[in-house]
Parts: sequence; C-alpha cells; structure tokens
Amino acid sequence: MFRTMMNGKIHRARVTEANLNYVGSITIDEDLLDAVGMVANEKVQIVNNNNGARLETYIIPGERGSGVVCLNGAAARLVQEGDVVIIISYVLVPEEKVASHEPKVAIMDENNQIVELIHTEPANTIM
Repeated sequence: MFRTMMNGKIHRARVTEANLNYVGSITIDEDLLDAVGMVANEKVQIVNNNNGARLETYIIPGERGSGVVCLNGAAARLVQEGDVVIIISYVLVPEEKVASHEPKVAIMDENNQIVELIHTEPANTIM
C-alpha cells in the first residue's frame, strides 16, 4: 500500500504576478524549488489564503533569487498579485516508510524569502 504524503510546501508566499494570457502553470523562483525539493513540471496544489480558492497546476522554474511566484493562464483568475498562497507537492510513500518520511516546509516572509525551513508542522501553528 502507498499513501499520498506532503513532500514539499512553500508556506505563505506572496503572488508577484498573475498572467492570464500565459499558456498555464505556476512560475516559482528556482531557489525556492530547490529548498523544498520541487522540480520543473511537477504537479502542485495551490491554496489561496485570501479567497479560499484551491487549484492544481504544474511548475515552471523562475529566475533564481527573484522571489517570483506567478500564476499563469486560467489559474490567474483565482489569484491576484499580492495574494498569500500555499504551494504543496505530494509524493506516494510505501506504508513501511510513512513514519520516517520528512517533508520540507519553507516558511516565507512578505518578500518571498525563506524565514525557516522545517520538516514538520507544529500543532496549533499560527503564522
């Protein structure tokens, strides 16, 4: 048996752009991708803290060090520049490795810089 587990999370990133006329996807600073183990073309879930919208798309790597988080195509209808989002990737983990699986979670500041990199989320976290 396999379980679908969170593998990487960019927590409370700010959307730097929403580009309706692009083909589709989310562009993310490649440094952020490396920090949480996400890769180009990987499927991710996006949760918009401002309006509750949830969507799935795939990643396009953005310029390193730019802090870019840009929702492209139809996804741009669900976010606006300045919205706070959570970006989550998942992985299938065999049952015998579930207890030892450690996701990478990047806690972001308002400029899309990593404040802290953790492997588990404390209970009752308020950020």
